[in-house]
Amino acid sequence: MIKNIVLDMGNVLFDYNPDVILNMFCSSDEEKEIIRKELFDGPEWLMGDRGDIKDRERYDLVKVRVPENHHEALKNCAFKWDLCMKPLPGAEEFCRTVKERGYGIYVLSNASDLFYEYFPRLLPLDFFDGVFVSSDHLMLKPAEKIYRTFLEKYGLNAEECLFIDDGEENVEGAKAVGFNGWVFDGDYEKISAFLKGFAD
Repeated sequence: MIKNIVLDMGNVLFDYNPDVILNMFCSSDEEKEIIRKELFDGPEWLMGDRGDIKDRERYDLVKVRVPENHHEALKNCAFKWDLCMKPLPGAEEFCRTVKERGYGIYVLSNASDLFYEYFPRLLPLDFFDGVFVSSDHLMLKPAEKIYRTFLEKYGLNAEECLFIDDGEENVEGAKAVGFNGWVFDGDYEKISAFLKGFAD
């Protein structure tokens, strides 16, 4: 029986789209590609999510690989990237519906320390029964350890949890430790219908 809904954050609750930031601050396609590669696809992004560095430390680490004439755009992208982090349409309503139906509701996300600044744009942290951010625990999905640590922290049983993530590899990681899993495709209605049918 599913008693708890465990949600990823990026592209499940929030629209994480680096193109928004690149289009905002870069003046050419070349600049966009350089900054995408070195900032958003560079090793420092995962380092931030794993808690090896703070979000604000990325710029100084990345800029050594970026030509100086792109430093201003890089700085803006590095320090203001969270401008793209806006709640997805329907995310708040889905969370409220889940809670009203009596499910426990949790967040389990790969995210840097900046999470705590932008996440309240959706709902207050205390709306959720638990919020587990990878950088606080020095681990990342899809490693099994993060799912096991999450369960231990909140005293949950994996088989009573439905984990929802847009990344198939993350869902498979959760399933490996006993979670029910759902690869999110942008349709909250499908999940709501599934939960209703499951309850019936």
